Amino acid sequence: MTNNFTDSEYFRGMSVAKEMFSRKRLLPLLLIIVLIIVYYARKPKPLVELHGKTFGTIAYNIKYKDKAQRDFQPSIDSILNVFNDAVSHYRPNSEISRFNRDSTVEFELPYLYPVLSKSAEVYKTSHGAFNPAVMPLVNAWGFGPDKSMNPDSTLIDSLMEFTRFDLVQFDSTHAWKTDKRVELDFSAVAKGQGVDLVMNFLESKGIKDVFVEIGGEVNARGTNAYGKPWVVGILDPASDVLKQSYIATVSLDDEAVATSANNFNYVIRDGVKYTHTIDPATGYPAHNPILSASVFSKDCMTADAYATAFMVMGHEKARAIVESHPELEAFLIYSTPDGNTATYASNGLKDKLELFQNGN
Repeated sequence: MTNNFTDSEYFRGMSVAKEMFSRKRLLPLLLIIVLIIVYYARKPKPLVELHGKTFGTIAYNIKYKDKAQRDFQPSIDSILNVFNDAVSHYRPNSEISRFNRDSTVEFELPYLYPVLSKSAEVYKTSHGAFNPAVMPLVNAWGFGPDKSMNPDSTLIDSLMEFTRFDLVQFDSTHAWKTDKRVELDFSAVAKGQGVDLVMNFLESKGIKDVFVEIGGEVNARGTNAYGKPWVVGILDPASDVLKQSYIATVSLDDEAVATSANNFNYVIRDGVKYTHTIDPATGYPAHNPILSASVFSKDCMTADAYATAFMVMGHEKARAIVESHPELEAFLIYSTPDGNTATYASNGLKDKLELFQNGN
């Protein structure tokens, strides 16, 4: 057989063959490298998770990314403990308890002044629907330390004389009241402020991806373990303590959310259901179609205060406030006249909201 290849052609052919063989070996290797990159990109980053209790029996849950896996729980517990020394009316020597007993209090801690300032702001904007001075009415209806509930119209009328937040005065150093009978209860805003304090502390430690939740109130920054936005669920108002389900989820974009509802905290007397949300304008538990109010803001204290205000105001007035305040977003659930349930989501939520039931 005659060989028609020259020596140069022969070696050139061998070189091409080797190159093709190398490519065949390289392609699977490149595929493996790509798969490894994708795997580690999708693999959840380890989170530090902290769980505990504050404000007595209220649970907190905190998650954050930290390469050093630092445990900040002792510091967080210390912050929340001192915070309770300012705003918890269950602690007899807290600043708020001393204010309720006396006519004035000097601020020794940096927490009472901000919550008073925020309360005054939301009290004005909500036309009194948010009102921490309703504490005597809350107690009268059995939602305070004394669980007995025997208010009559005469008692309610007498309490209404001094359950006004405009009877409270304050500056950056102390607070005083123009009627010594005034008592304040910051239960409707303190959890939100506590969430913000924890968030501020963790951010001061260089934590950029963090989720802080205290008693259902949330502040989130950055992304979760998968590099996705943190997601919160909004309970269906039909839920109870034993059976809970979600009506929607919302992705959080460096923001806070607080929800107020009446499906857990209520009492039934003589077949009548009384909710814990007291309407400061009437002195009686609020009675309107709204079932749940979830408010979104850059800080949780603001969201917490407005969520309570919206439960007093009802969904129509709440919607008007949201649409005139671009710093707020809201998801409201309410009953319709025909007995069905409807929802309202402000424009800023619609791309981040996933409804599990039909809503308007």
